[in-house]
Amino acid sequence: MRVSPMSIAHLLSNKRRLWKFHGGIHVPDEKALSNAHAIETLPLPERLVIPLHQHIGAPARPLIKVGERVLKGQMIAEPSGFISAPVHASSSGQVIAIEMHPVAHPSGLSALCAIIETDGEDTWAELPPPLSDYPQLDSELVRERIRWAGVVGMGGAAFPTSVKLVPRIDRKIHTLVVNGAECEPYITCDDRLMRERAGRILEGVRIMHHLLGVAEVLIGIEDNKPEAIEQMRLALADTDMRDYTEIIPIPTIYPSGGEKQLIRILTGKEVPTTGIPAQIGIVCQNPGSAVAVADAVLAGRPLISRVITVTGRAIAQPRNLEVPVGTMADDLIAHCGGYRQPPRKLVCGGPMMGFELKQTSVPVTKAANCLLALSAEESPDPSPALACIRCGLCAEVCPAKLLPQQLYWYARSKEFDRIQDYNLFDCIECGCCAQVCPSHIPLVQYYRYAKTEIWAREQEKRKAELARARHAAKQERLERQKQERQARLNKQKAALATKPSTDTSATAPGKAAIEAARARATAKKVAIPTDKQ
Repeated sequence: MRVSPMSIAHLLSNKRRLWKFHGGIHVPDEKALSNAHAIETLPLPERLVIPLHQHIGAPARPLIKVGERVLKGQMIAEPSGFISAPVHASSSGQVIAIEMHPVAHPSGLSALCAIIETDGEDTWAELPPPLSDYPQLDSELVRERIRWAGVVGMGGAAFPTSVKLVPRIDRKIHTLVVNGAECEPYITCDDRLMRERAGRILEGVRIMHHLLGVAEVLIGIEDNKPEAIEQMRLALADTDMRDYTEIIPIPTIYPSGGEKQLIRILTGKEVPTTGIPAQIGIVCQNPGSAVAVADAVLAGRPLISRVITVTGRAIAQPRNLEVPVGTMADDLIAHCGGYRQPPRKLVCGGPMMGFELKQTSVPVTKAANCLLALSAEESPDPSPALACIRCGLCAEVCPAKLLPQQLYWYARSKEFDRIQDYNLFDCIECGCCAQVCPSHIPLVQYYRYAKTEIWAREQEKRKAELARARHAAKQERLERQKQERQARLNKQKAALATKPSTDTSATAPGKAAIEAARARATAKKVAIPTDKQ
């Protein structure tokens, strides 16, 4: 799609002040591989493998049994906590298993999945009515609809959207940021979504603006997506949202799509260390999540499909596909013409922050935005790691203003208490440090290792503290019961001690009778003759 001179002038006419975040790098975006074609709808697969835990927070509880027939959009797992999300069937069919199955996860481990054999009918379940008049309804009812629909962050974090749309009591939310930056190389699903469904995105943004009651909406899009910027601006021009919504092109630099980095670029504000944007009155959402919110509220449809980029030079026909959640990676690759050449590496996500998949028999989840098959030229074998030369390049490019070299040393020496003093958990694992390291040290792997170890130790610590608390409670209960028994005994003794003496005259006849009987028995013994007489 060519961009008209008028649209370029409009793009350049944006006069809003932008700020810079620390560090960042320029990397080849490789987006032309997949963004030239419109989004395609994947044919319904014969089998769906739907993980029952596709979000941050508590896993969902299964509501179905093996052998049961389910309908498209039917809830098959319910949330088990406030920070949780339900899971719905992506199509109609029969549940043939509920079992552990490999999923797309950095650990490579399996997770509980519902396996559905589709019937080809794609029959919808009965859906709730649309809430077209949501501005007149109780906001809690609208949030509950979004929660029922299982909407989560679709930019990779998968945090339940309904939770982020609850106004804070301690601080007013004044700004909604829509993250259309999509800074990760190769990924173009949000780009195509903004080009083709800009109106639907804005409908979702309007709903979120209503629920949060914010004063302004800022939609940040990297300036290497001029078509998306133009389509979003054209769609905005036809709405009454112009008074509080602004579409802002931002410089193309990685990782401008990081939540904290985008907030810095658009507002100049810094999110506190280990804090969240809501602490400074800002909430971030993704264009895909906005579409899902609009579908949930205006159509009563749950989140059961998503747009995913299938790309890389090892893929024969890279493109963006709208696929049912639970579709296997094998089906996506086959629909894109298979492999042009054997891939050097298969990645879920982008080349910077994604993780390698060891097999293709894993399902698409709500958070999966890209399936990347890299050729040997795109992903050569890493050079052997050398000793750190203390050049400082890693600190120069770190967008979180950390000291990667110090983090590396403490992670390597397993000094996990010291590493937290250097704000390890502020690391967004963007990979900038490893990208520029002349010694080819896999820095991000060390940071992930340290985080995992700290989390594991914290979990063990919590378990130990819980066990100690239970033991203390048991000892307290036993001591309390012992004291209660002793108090009862003392009470009984006191009652006996204060009881008046009884009259023994009533028992005198009985004692006399006993004494008389004893005397008669003694007399009889004396009267008995012996053999010698």
